[in-house]
Amino acid sequence: MHLATYLGLLEDSEKQLTDAFEHVAEKHRDEPDIEQICQKFSAWSRNHHGQILGFVEKYLEEQEDEPDKLKRDLFARNRSGALALLRDLHDLWLLTQQVQLCWTVIRQAALGLRDEELKACATECAARTKRQTDWLLGRVKQAAPQTLLVAE
Repeated sequence: MHLATYLGLLEDSEKQLTDAFEHVAEKHRDEPDIEQICQKFSAWSRNHHGQILGFVEKYLEEQEDEPDKLKRDLFARNRSGALALLRDLHDLWLLTQQVQLCWTVIRQAALGLRDEELKACATECAARTKRQTDWLLGRVKQAAPQTLLVAE
């Protein structure tokens, strides 16, 4: 059974997402909405990470090494200015997509296993992740015209 592989991938992805939201909150604290909402979303991802740990233990098997440095690679550049916010929001959106897909895969596995507790966890956490993704997409749409079309 390869469920443990995806649980490990999700655990790592939620941790990276938690750290990334905190990074963006700190870096863009001068933006009125960014610091507060990113801190809130970081707390959600931290909660998701905590919830998944019990399932990692339950289904623990030998795990394959998976790429676990997505956040580091996405946020590697030292960016500044208006474009930095847009790129950081873009990178956060990519991380939330990783997490969303993991929750979807794990929910499907939970259905196959008839593990109601895992299914409920995946359903709840996927819904919150969808809210993160939707907010980020809306914020990217808001920032894009000003950032891309107005010279600094």
